[in-house]
Amino acid sequence: MNKNNTNIDYTLIFIVFLLGLVSCLTLYTVEPYLPANAPDNSYIRQAVWYIAGSILVAGVMLIDYDRFRQVSWYLYGIGMITLLMLFFGFPPQIIHTANNATSWFIFPGIGTIQPAEFFKVILVIVLAHIMVKHNEKFQLRTNNSDLWLLFKIMLISLPPMGLIAVQPDLGGFLVLAAIVGCMVLVSGIRWRVLFAVTMILLLFIGAAGVLSIMFPETVGATLEESVFKHVESRFYGWLQPEKYLDSGYQLKKAMMAIGSGQLTGKGLRDFEVDVPERHTDMIFTAIAEQFGFIGASIVITLLFLLIYRLLYIALQSNDQFGSFLVTGLIGMFAFQIFQNIGMSIQLLPITGLPLPFLSYGGSSTLTYMLAIGLALNIRSRTKQYMFD
Repeated sequence: MNKNNTNIDYTLIFIVFLLGLVSCLTLYTVEPYLPANAPDNSYIRQAVWYIAGSILVAGVMLIDYDRFRQVSWYLYGIGMITLLMLFFGFPPQIIHTANNATSWFIFPGIGTIQPAEFFKVILVIVLAHIMVKHNEKFQLRTNNSDLWLLFKIMLISLPPMGLIAVQPDLGGFLVLAAIVGCMVLVSGIRWRVLFAVTMILLLFIGAAGVLSIMFPETVGATLEESVFKHVESRFYGWLQPEKYLDSGYQLKKAMMAIGSGQLTGKGLRDFEVDVPERHTDMIFTAIAEQFGFIGASIVITLLFLLIYRLLYIALQSNDQFGSFLVTGLIGMFAFQIFQNIGMSIQLLPITGLPLPFLSYGGSSTLTYMLAIGLALNIRSRTKQYMFD
């Protein structure tokens, strides 16, 4: 005997609501300190994006999440078309370039839209569909079937990853890589195959590291002539921000801002350190400077509870497609949270990644709300059995 669990996960909704409040409050406090080219009334705009995202969540919950599996290839095709349009710069009237990256469309009255953000969720849906279909066909696992699944995953994942990397958007590329890695771990591929593939990747990364140490000038010149010319400077700026003043400037300011908050913070709108991109990628520094270690810890706890709740939904789901979906979303959120906060405290190199639900941005906020809508959908349609 079973019944459908139609209860809405109010815990997850409440966590997202609190993060939204923190986001709008922080954007309100940093508004007078933003540069002239920053958007006006960013906190109001962010609130509008949250309202639009809430409507999107409600719309997603009205549709059985299994329907997304049926249209997964259409979504993938639309996503690839938008990325190809950015790659070829067509049509030029709506292509927007900022910080030497061509990653946005711009529309009058709406603003900029970043397709790479939405493709994160699209990739999760497509990979979940591929893995479920493969597992239904190959119920008896062999090395060949595992390698075939791995090949299909890479065949689908590498084209969008490449198009996003050449924009260049290293942060978006890394998020897609994290999604793929997380979903591969739960795909059913046996550990011996994963171990062998991981060793090959580690050898390749190790060889690249050795080459960069032995021939730094050659590697640096190669990077300088590629779309990844900013990677080397960011890497050295991360390791030695005091020496590389230009590339390490943002990190140095971020560390000063976080440290100046001390235990309880300086209070609302009491900023002494000018941190670039404080309303987007570096919003964590604004939280830490105003509210100190205690305030920053509360925000980190909320983000941890978000991941924990998604993990709970993935484990409770008795549908393979639903479990794979939420697992991919966990990989997306977990990597961005760890990377964003890690780069603010010099734990990781700086990449252009927003902090989920907190950083200003319409495309990113709508993407996160879409992901939450899928998770709530899966939870509400998970069947509960009497003897579970």
